[in-house]
Formats: sequence, C-alpha cells, structure tokens
Amino acid sequence: MPNPDNFAITFAPLDLDQAYALADAPGNGAVVLMSGTVRNQTDGKPVSSLEYQAYEPMALNVFKQLAQQIRQQWPDVNRVVIHHRTGHLTIGEISVIVAVGCPHRGEAFAACQYGIDNLKHQAPIWKKEHWEDGSSEWVSIAACEELDC
Repeated sequence: MPNPDNFAITFAPLDLDQAYALADAPGNGAVVLMSGTVRNQTDGKPVSSLEYQAYEPMALNVFKQLAQQIRQQWPDVNRVVIHHRTGHLTIGEISVIVAVGCPHRGEAFAACQYGIDNLKHQAPIWKKEHWEDGSSEWVSIAACEELDC
C-alpha cells in the first residue's frame, strides 16, 4: 500500500484546497489544517516581507519522521500533509501548511498541533525578516518556538 502522506518544500504558492484534499480520506471524521501566514509585524516591529530557506533533503526527512511520530502517538491518523514555502513571501502569503486526517477531531487537532510545533523546532528551515525600516535579520525557525514567530 503506498504511503498516503504528502510532503513538499516549494517556491510555488501553497494551496489550501490541495492540502485539504491530500489529507482527506473516506475514513476521516475530521481534517484539521493549520496554515501559517506572513504577518505584518513581529513583537510590534513592522515587517515588510519574509524570506525562507531550507536544507530540503533533511527537512523532508524531518517531515517524514514527524508523520511517524504522529502515528505512534495517534495510531488512528490516516493522512499527514506538510508543505513549506521557500523564497521571498509578502504579507498575507502562506508559508506553511500542516494537515492531518483522522477519524476523530480530538486526535486530529492534537496531531496537527504536534506537527506544526515540532516542525518549527526540528526542521532545518530559516527565515529572514525584512523590516519596514530596510533592515533584515535571519532567524532559525527552531528559535521561533520560544519567540512565537
């Protein structure tokens, strides 16, 4: 049986409908989808855009490991979708999607939260915040766990 999960790192815009469809299955009672978007400020400091870079082979392995960990903790999960953008993103663009399909909503919510929280902590993905004043700063996504980026 082929693996029903789907993982991607892409320059192309992320598609919520596609991620939902990939996470959906006939046995699902719930699909929980989390999308992270570029916001216009961080800690009150105006942001003009973000830039993401990733070490793709390792990041995709982390995504696969997260799906395995999710299934160990929530064995009823039947689909895990993790997509992340790279490149230059403007305010309002989607930078990350995590979607989980499961027979029950409680497990789907918990598994989806586990996926995004641990992705931010484990995946080799970095973002550069471009500030309205023209300055910029690279931040490891892992550092965002403490900063709530």
